Amino acid sequence: MRRLRVFAPTWLSYATYYFARKNFPVAKRTIQLELGVSTAGLAAIDTGYLATYAIGQFAGGWLGDRIGSRRLIGHGMILSALSIAAFGASSSASLFALFFGLNGFVQATGWPGNVKAMAAWYGPTERGAVMGFWSTCFQVGPLVATALAAWLLAHYGWRTAFFGPAVWVALVGLLVLLFLQEGPRDTTEPKRADIKGAARAALRNPVVWLLGASYLGIKLIRYCIDFWLPYYLQKSLGYQQDTAAYASTAFQFGGIFGAIVVGWISDKLFPGRRGAIAAIFTVALVLALALYGRVAPLGLFVNFAAMALVGFCLFGPDALISGVAAQDLGGPLAAATVAGFINGCGSIGAIAEGALVAGVSERFGWQAVFQALMLLAAISSVLLGAVWRLQRQRAAEPAAV
Repeated sequence: MRRLRVFAPTWLSYATYYFARKNFPVAKRTIQLELGVSTAGLAAIDTGYLATYAIGQFAGGWLGDRIGSRRLIGHGMILSALSIAAFGASSSASLFALFFGLNGFVQATGWPGNVKAMAAWYGPTERGAVMGFWSTCFQVGPLVATALAAWLLAHYGWRTAFFGPAVWVALVGLLVLLFLQEGPRDTTEPKRADIKGAARAALRNPVVWLLGASYLGIKLIRYCIDFWLPYYLQKSLGYQQDTAAYASTAFQFGGIFGAIVVGWISDKLFPGRRGAIAAIFTVALVLALALYGRVAPLGLFVNFAAMALVGFCLFGPDALISGVAAQDLGGPLAAATVAGFINGCGSIGAIAEGALVAGVSERFGWQAVFQALMLLAAISSVLLGAVWRLQRQRAAEPAAV
């Protein structure tokens, strides 16, 4: 029951972070029509957010192990709420870029803070399955946040799509500050020198760097699909706007099951060798992307099923690499540092999503986009294969992933 009181608020907090992210994609077109912000300006706001988010991951991971997850998450959410409220009150591209860039930096408190909070309560033999269920927060969160922002936009105008979620994000941040327990009460407060030593040791581990490099490709694939799938369905396949939006949710629905199943398998069949199952499913992702590229035009049902398979194959290794492996490698003392480092590497890759999709699709067509994503997945699988090999060499070491 004590652990449930940690699982529930951390799951809620990370799902809530998306309420300060998904409103801008929903409101983009309306902002452009009402305020005359150019397409290039909208893209620059996106890029600024992704860049500050990447920087914030490294900073947030370092800070989280020093001030604790409760303060990192709680204060980060309140600052995020203030940033998007200021965004909603603005009317120029420069202010939009400023406040959404600030939002990206403080949004980066979410992942390392929550991963650290969970690491203190769940051990290596169970955290694969537990974090598989917990990781559904970053599939459910975007679905609910997008639906709320769209409803507020349609009924009350685009500014309320920022003001309303800002209130909710701030309330959840206060909830975390008041009630989140850092770890079991019988644990002693770690010394700053011990935290520093654990973080240094973790960052010298080549497995951490290999996971960061592999996650760069996986997160780039995820952001390409997240940001561009509705556009592809409308422009290339001729779907109506609402149908494209609904069909694009297949990615998240498949991901929910992928995170749960792969996490459970990693505990039961691959204990101490998370890289093995991550590598296998990343190879499966290559095949799933190839399948989707071929069958996507064959109708809504086939399209939805094939994209759900892509989500299943992607979100499983995604959750393992960015969450479970970070906890295994960092332990309670350095989990935030390792999670911030791995997710920061992934966020660097995510910055390139617009340039990759727009550049490749306009020059070579959408099939070339899927082929580029397959190549990224293949490279990530090779890197995860190297992790697998290192894990086999260190099978007797308790700190192996």
